[in-house]
Amino acid sequence: MTLVLLIVALSGYLAVILETPIRINKTITALLTGGLSWLVIAAYNVGTEPDTHDVLMHSFAEIAGLLIFLLGAMTIVELVDLHKGFSVITHRIRTNSVHKLMWIVAFVTFFMSAMLDNLATTIIMVTLLRKLMPRSDVRLKLAGMVVIAANAGGAFSPIGDVTTTLLWIGGQVSAAGIATVLFVPSIFVMLVPLILITYRMNDFAVLRAQISMKAAEREEQMRGSKTLLIAGVIGLLAVPVIKSLTGLPPFLGVIISLGFVALTSTFFHKNKSQDEKSHYSVAHALTKVDISSILYFMGILLMVFALQHAGILAWFASFLQTHLPSQQLMVIAIGVLSALVDNGSLVAATQGMFPLAEYPMNDPLWEFIALCAGTGGSMLIIGSAAGIAIMEKEKITFGWYLRKITPYAIAGFIAGIIIFILQQYILLNFL
Repeated sequence: MTLVLLIVALSGYLAVILETPIRINKTITALLTGGLSWLVIAAYNVGTEPDTHDVLMHSFAEIAGLLIFLLGAMTIVELVDLHKGFSVITHRIRTNSVHKLMWIVAFVTFFMSAMLDNLATTIIMVTLLRKLMPRSDVRLKLAGMVVIAANAGGAFSPIGDVTTTLLWIGGQVSAAGIATVLFVPSIFVMLVPLILITYRMNDFAVLRAQISMKAAEREEQMRGSKTLLIAGVIGLLAVPVIKSLTGLPPFLGVIISLGFVALTSTFFHKNKSQDEKSHYSVAHALTKVDISSILYFMGILLMVFALQHAGILAWFASFLQTHLPSQQLMVIAIGVLSALVDNGSLVAATQGMFPLAEYPMNDPLWEFIALCAGTGGSMLIIGSAAGIAIMEKEKITFGWYLRKITPYAIAGFIAGIIIFILQQYILLNFL
């Protein structure tokens, strides 16, 4: 059974990595791989292990909680966007200097990613850049910086990146714990590339003029924009608070928050016709949610739980610990690998490799995994959802990103690791 299950899982991973050349959507591959993995287990355990059904249902209960959380959070973001709520922030970005614009965009992206999620933030910021200046090498570098800043900001927030969300929902980290420990390392992941890119970028007057011309084209706000933005941010930030105070799963908090934001939006449209109201409804927001990504994670998590149930992940963890010099190197390797393989699936795999009984909540291992897996994807444009979004929106090639952005992303990745290790050393020896 183990060999067959490994063949199914590895074939699925390979198909996901080679999505572009083989022209098979990774969501289809993930769904097939996840379903077939459990089919293999059931086929080999017929008549010998009657509780396979119960194990699958227990695993899927955890998966469903994550999927509902992601669906609710994405819908909140889309509701705010329908009301042009994010324009409240982007309209305040006003400068004629490329250098200043780089720093403003980076920090706004960093903190927005922590409050929303890195994918939604990336799409918002790249849309802003396209309105501010015409396509040029400078705009593409700004877009590359958005990828680095979005992934860095998402790494220290339980709602900012799917990797940290997985660890938070799985009980490996707490919202306050991960934010406290990873904030400073995450800042350095963004700050080092930001300084290097700014230093090497010329602040040409012609570019300043281009920014001024394009600034007039910004999208106008609408009635309720600011209110919906505030409601959305409060709703999303309330999710970890509800979990911390009540111990209830995060999906319940996000359901309450979605209802709160949707109710807020109705006050601005109660006197409109039904057709106009429907444009700002939850149903319409759902049509804009990336359902494909949610189904992808469902398939991947089904496969991961199958590998965990079969004992394969525990064996792999033991193998790595035996053959690698240190656990830190193993986590760094996971971070590097996340530039090639989906970081969400990597983190899901590590959750099955290291039991909570041995590595309890807020153990440095989990925090280091969140940092490395969450920010390592910035090293290649295909390594994160933010990078893929930029790739599609700006038509950036793999080779251009590798030459122009990857060296800076690597520098930030190394800086974050060094700061995390120094921080842990100080906490253990001086505090």
